[in-house]
Amino acid sequence: MDPSDKARTGTAAAQYLTFRLGNETYGLNILRVKEIRGWTPVTGIPQSPPHVLGILNLRGAVVPVIDLRRRFELASADFTPVTVVIVLSLQVPKGGTRECGVVVDSVSDVVDLDPSAIRPAPALNGHSLANFILGVAESDDRMVMLMDIEGLLQQDLAAAVERTEAA
Repeated sequence: MDPSDKARTGTAAAQYLTFRLGNETYGLNILRVKEIRGWTPVTGIPQSPPHVLGILNLRGAVVPVIDLRRRFELASADFTPVTVVIVLSLQVPKGGTRECGVVVDSVSDVVDLDPSAIRPAPALNGHSLANFILGVAESDDRMVMLMDIEGLLQQDLAAAVERTEAA
């Protein structure tokens, strides 16, 4: 299935949490969001990819934290009082769910999007993130890129599960 078809299936409006990375607005399905928390330093993991900042303890659960700026290969930015970690509950490749945190510049709001309002993502000529954009929608005079967050973080989640099982 084409990634943009995933966002346009169904007839009921879906809710998306919108957030900012630099000047761009992104959205992810609100049903994947477990909580939003302010930025706090994490415990680093040696020899992790640069976009894996480390882990945090979330009420006894060890949660990997991914910097989406680094994952998207965007310019780095200082963490500010509005920088947040969105804690997600995602399907893992081997079945089940896994919590994962993603660091974003700020959270905007929750928007209702009708599937008919979601347009296919533009062709990005082989860009590594092209497969993870479900579509594009307009909300409050801004373009929102809807993400396939599970697809984007699949390798990171698989690695996190392997590290947990090895421990």
